[in-house]
Amino acid sequence: MRIYDGSPRQDYEEVLRSIGAFLDQRGMRELLLVEVPDGFVVQALIMQTASAGAWSDYLGQQSKETFTFLDDDIATFMEEAQTRRDNPQRAVAWGNAGYYEKALRVIGRYIDGQKPRDIFFFEQEGAFVLRLLMATQTGSRHVIAEFTHDEVEAMIAQGPQYRGEKGAKAPSGD
Repeated sequence: MRIYDGSPRQDYEEVLRSIGAFLDQRGMRELLLVEVPDGFVVQALIMQTASAGAWSDYLGQQSKETFTFLDDDIATFMEEAQTRRDNPQRAVAWGNAGYYEKALRVIGRYIDGQKPRDIFFFEQEGAFVLRLLMATQTGSRHVIAEFTHDEVEAMIAQGPQYRGEKGAKAPSGD
């Protein structure tokens, strides 16, 4: 998915936000995301519960799930997300969004500013490590960026200000 090669409708901010909503809906954690020519491969941990006995005790078992999201899947996710957000209570919708929807949106915003050719990143204990393939005058090269959990939380807190939402506070400059 080469979103900077002629497809103005999509950007990383919205693409990653929609993938984040998918992850939130399934309770997934510790993700790995790789951009491939026709979409994204996403792998994350999920807690699966199973009944274990007559008293309806539940045991949790963690497993890894892998998904391939083609460009058409991403377009559908984005349309569904836009429909969800197109209502008078938009600020309420953002407040009810899950962590990955918010975190991947702000990371996507950062990535959009970099304009990479493709992306790869993973999460480790709340921190995100990104590898961006950047075009340079002498060819392509990978650039690494890391965001700690606290940095992601701060970026999320500043998000409404960037969108000009009512009630958003500008940073104090401290």
